[in-house]
Amino acid sequence: MVIGKFLPPHRSHHDLIDTALSECAAVVVIICEKPNDPIPGHHRQAWIQEIHPGADVRVIDDRYDENDSRVWAENTILWLGRAPDVVFTSEHDGDACAGHMGCRHVMVDQPRKAVPCSGTEVRKDPFAQWEHLSPPVRSWYAKRIVVVGAESTGTTTLAQALAEHFQTIWVPEYGREYSSEKQARGDTEWRTEEFLEIAREQTRRENLAAREANRVLICDTNAFATTLWHRRYMGFQSAPLEEFAMSCKADLYLLTGDEIPFVQDGLRDGEFIRHEMHRWFEEALDQREVPWISFSGSPEKRLMMAISACLRLGAGEDQQLPSLPLGDRETNRKD
Repeated sequence: MVIGKFLPPHRSHHDLIDTALSECAAVVVIICEKPNDPIPGHHRQAWIQEIHPGADVRVIDDRYDENDSRVWAENTILWLGRAPDVVFTSEHDGDACAGHMGCRHVMVDQPRKAVPCSGTEVRKDPFAQWEHLSPPVRSWYAKRIVVVGAESTGTTTLAQALAEHFQTIWVPEYGREYSSEKQARGDTEWRTEEFLEIAREQTRRENLAAREANRVLICDTNAFATTLWHRRYMGFQSAPLEEFAMSCKADLYLLTGDEIPFVQDGLRDGEFIRHEMHRWFEEALDQREVPWISFSGSPEKRLMMAISACLRLGAGEDQQLPSLPLGDRETNRKD
């Protein structure tokens, strides 16, 4: 047995579980969950199960005194249906707990020399402990910066430039890919279910990319923006789409200005509505609890303003912001 909070799981935990798996025929990992934990137990369970498919990972309701080894031993026997043969921990109190159960205790790297990391340190500054986190945990902590805007307002240009600056990855707009294929089929009629499909696929790709991001993930649109494109083409709101969009993660929205010239690329058809759509974005962003900032000016000026906004959010503190003027047209909302 391996037991702990795993709040969150990190490389030291993985080494502990791997050690148990290498020495035992069966390993049960018990995750202790309290009601106010910052990460729900079922997420931690899924992450550990993914990294250690050979383990039996369970979540228990932790309402016990963490210093009472006898209580933990008695409950462990109840959870497992028997005493384990061996307990693997990185804690000194493992001896007492194992003694109460009449089993062996194996101590693994208690001084944290092999992997100098702890859950407390990760929660305090996950970016500083990034190398010790597995992809699913990185996805949880990665800051998601979402670039949105009306047609031909430079969202893709800004998204690519931000990703290059922070040496991370970005998620292109799936709706554009979908529209291109739709146009190639000669399909000119839009249906509500198509927008929900676009939102779901955009979010799926975003969640996958977040696992590989370098502390910050740049997204060229997201499901929230899809709700406005549905309004644009369908003329009304979709409750299922709106509900789905509310569940999507975003830490900062960057709204690109509509003052630059419209460029036709063969897909765009909103030249005369994009100023109105820009106002839609402003109104809709004001209704959300996520901070947002709007930009205007040259690509270089927009980039400097966006970098500054990301750094204030805490995205990529180790990056150096170029000492260039940021301009005077920054609009800050809910920040």
